[in-house]
Formats: sequence, structure tokens, C-alpha cells
Amino acid sequence: MEGKPGLRERKKQRTHAAISDAAIALFLEHGFHQVSVAQVAEAAEVSKRTLFAYFPTKEDLVVHRLADHETEAARVVRARAAGTAPLTALREHFLDGLRERDPITGLNDHPQVRRLHRMILDAPSLVARMERFKAGAERALARALEETAGAPELTARLAAAQIVAVQWALAQDNAERLAHGESADERHEGAVADAEHAFALLEHGLRGFAG
Repeated sequence: MEGKPGLRERKKQRTHAAISDAAIALFLEHGFHQVSVAQVAEAAEVSKRTLFAYFPTKEDLVVHRLADHETEAARVVRARAAGTAPLTALREHFLDGLRERDPITGLNDHPQVRRLHRMILDAPSLVARMERFKAGAERALARALEETAGAPELTARLAAAQIVAVQWALAQDNAERLAHGESADERHEGAVADAEHAFALLEHGLRGFAG
């Protein structure tokens, strides 16, 4: 059938998934720094050379699970309905994520998701990769704001930096509350209120802090 991946592509997808699943399972059980790439390759039944062909660095074995989110805000802006402001589209998308318990919003209390979040925060090299991920999200969003909203380059960069920072701060707050015992359902109402407040600040700027 047209559009369906061929046998070779399906095999590559299965290999990619097998390596990823083996890596995450080992990292969560033993710790990111305690597991070597060779151990991951052995568990996935591939060579180290094959592993590196799919994941160039050890950190990629973890961060790739968030790869689709790096350009998510930019995609939301590009796909918004005619007449919808970029910030409105991003706000609604974030609120939808909270309702759906999307892990990227921090509002997901599945044990594996919480352990993965904790593992990332405990590994400096993963924290550094997440900063690169965040910078990539800012660049992609800035381009989308320039190209679809006609924002000047500096304005687009400044807006993107603020929007991405707010989304990450909200997600971190949610994840921390869940780490301290709140369930996602208990946190949801507060998470929505915080998101509404944060996006209102973005919409109205820092007028209240101007002196």
C-alpha cells in the first residue's frame, strides 16, 4: 500500500525501538551513569557500531524520547487556525496537554515517567542535553513566529525565549509537586490555574514590574 513503510524501514524501526527500550529499562533499574553503552548493546542484541548508528551518544538514548517535542511549539504556531493568535494557540495546546496528562507538561504520575524525569535531573550530561533541546525549541518557535506572524527577528527570538521558558517552568513545577506526593488528578486544577496565570503574564508583558 502506498505510504506504508517497506520491509527495510520496518526493520530499522524495530531495531531503533529495541535499543531504546533496552536502554531505558537498564537506566531506570541501575542508573544512567552505572550502565555502559556496551551493556545496552548487549541487552538489545546489537553491536556497539549498530547502536551508535541509531544513537550517536549515550544521552541520545534518553533524550530521543522527547525529540518530537523540540519543534512542537513551532508546529502548533504553524498549524493554528486563521485569525488565531500564536499565544492563544500555544495556551490551548498546553491546556490540552494537561488534560491529556502529556508527560511534557509534567502532569503525568506514571511511575516510569516520574523515574525517567528524576533520572534526567540527576545526570548533569542529560541536564545539559535538555538545555540544548530547549534552545532548539526556542529557535524553531522563533522561526515560526517570524514566518507566520510577521514578527521581526529580534521580537520573534525574545518572544520564543519567554514562551519556551514559561512552558518549561510550568512543567517543572508540576513534576516537582508530583514528586512530592500529589497525584496528577489532584494537581490538575492547580496546574491549569498556573498555566492560565503564566500565559496571561506573557500576553500582558511585565507591566506590573515596570516600577
